[in-house]
Amino acid sequence: MDRAPRISFTSLGCPKALVDSERIITRLRAEGYELARKHDGADVVIVNTCGFLDSAKQESLSAIGEAMAENGKVIVTGCMGAEPEQIEQAYPGVLSITGPQQYESVLDAVHRALPPAHNPHLDLVPPQGIKLTPRHYAYLKISEGCNNRCTFCIIPKLRGDLVSRPANDVLREAERLVGAGVKELLVISQDTSAYGVDLKYAESPWKDRQVRAKFLDLARELGELGAWVRLQYVYPYPHVDEVIALMNEGKVLPYLDIPFQHASPEVLKAMKRPAAQDKTLARIKRWREECPDLALRSTFIVGFPGETDSDFAYLLDWLDEAEIDRLGCFKYEPVAGATSNAIENPVPEEVKQERYNALMARQQKISARRLKRKVGTRQQIIIDEVGPTVSKGRSKADAPEIDGAVYLSSRRPLRVGEIVTAKIERADQYDLHGSVAGF
Repeated sequence: MDRAPRISFTSLGCPKALVDSERIITRLRAEGYELARKHDGADVVIVNTCGFLDSAKQESLSAIGEAMAENGKVIVTGCMGAEPEQIEQAYPGVLSITGPQQYESVLDAVHRALPPAHNPHLDLVPPQGIKLTPRHYAYLKISEGCNNRCTFCIIPKLRGDLVSRPANDVLREAERLVGAGVKELLVISQDTSAYGVDLKYAESPWKDRQVRAKFLDLARELGELGAWVRLQYVYPYPHVDEVIALMNEGKVLPYLDIPFQHASPEVLKAMKRPAAQDKTLARIKRWREECPDLALRSTFIVGFPGETDSDFAYLLDWLDEAEIDRLGCFKYEPVAGATSNAIENPVPEEVKQERYNALMARQQKISARRLKRKVGTRQQIIIDEVGPTVSKGRSKADAPEIDGAVYLSSRRPLRVGEIVTAKIERADQYDLHGSVAGF
């Protein structure tokens, strides 16, 4: 070749998969490969798949099919690759299929199909690696896998049991990211609050001290780096209470993403959800008393097998009392290999849709009510997009991609990644609107 070999990349699924993609791309760039914007301009295509739900599998198969049609040389990895039969049947011509986190196997497949350029230059890769997110925020994955066995989930089957990174390894990556201009670190894993259990909370050297591989200790150290620290995928284990103090100290954002999934004791029992759920409302009340600015995000499943009308009514009443700030809802889908498939009394599709509509309508009112309380306040906003008259950003209560936005007017041009102080002038069901009041 008279040029560097080119790779086109499609990354599907959750932020944890996105981090996997970033690691693969970083390794490839270090070996001299270039990234192509289009499949038909690449020498090889890599598709990082999602395999959690049937709808996600169909999206992954469509992405593979598009890559095959436009290029023909396709390497498949990710969660769907952990059970390759469906991919092999649909696209027998793919070059390689590997499961999640199998970085070396992906690289081996690339090397076989497209050998690296001679004498690659390591300075092609910045110290923080290659990121697929905007420059001002980055996902920080602190562990792989999960020890829980929720009946509707096959993630442990796809990604294995919990494997935590040593604290100093996480902190080194975080420090590099902040040094490269990242203003917001989004801490992710499959079960963030279980971090370090597998390591027995072992200490590791960081600067002039030892840091335990423990949720609270890691959050405290990350809070010293000078960036926003947002905690996501946090199961409500008892020790989560301790992190509220860090929010009041300004070490981490007053934001918790907790996947409650339901509120009915019977449904939660059928789901085999971890952590005690019976005192959740009391804990939420206490958290908000300790940290009035706390924003709670959660996801819920409606139409789980055996969910009765009374179970769903219980969930709606629970939401009214909990007042979750940001909410995502999913209609239950059977997943191949999930033990919930065997639970009796499946909920008809039309009932799932009715419950979904009712829950989202209820949440819309809750969201509008909580956002209205912010009108007249001043909020720090991180700018994501700049427009000619109005720019789009997020408050400390909003994670990228999944939560609401703040739309701002300004007397001077704003920059992406800039953090400004804004006066909130009005609110709708999901977003805030205002003007910049300070820089």
